[in-house]
Amino acid sequence: MAHAAVEEGLSGETEVSVTFMFDEAIQKVNAQYRGIDAPTDVISFALEETTEEEVAIVGNEEMPTILGDILISVDTAERQAEEYGHDLKREIGFLALHGFLHLLGYDHMNEEDEKLMFGRQKAILDSFGLER
Repeated sequence: MAHAAVEEGLSGETEVSVTFMFDEAIQKVNAQYRGIDAPTDVISFALEETTEEEVAIVGNEEMPTILGDILISVDTAERQAEEYGHDLKREIGFLALHGFLHLLGYDHMNEEDEKLMFGRQKAILDSFGLER
């Protein structure tokens, strides 16, 4: 994550929580928070993202910025690594970066946003030595 933070131009200290889980556990989270009752590879929860009903969290300069949480299914990562023909290290790196970029506000809901996000993913993974 430190490499991705530098590549994205983040300054100051930032924190991200990464949790590795099995399909059964991530499926429960996916059902509860996304309404999809199936396992998935990665889910991100941005801490500083607010809705109309929420109050923004205001920190101070002495505290690190907490970006949020990334949940990764090891079961799904193993299957996808095999399916895509690369090792588990590359797949975990990809999923962690994908979740991290979501925490920074990237998305892939339309073609333009997808092109931007996936372009950043490829550039960062390649610069770190996790190319396909």
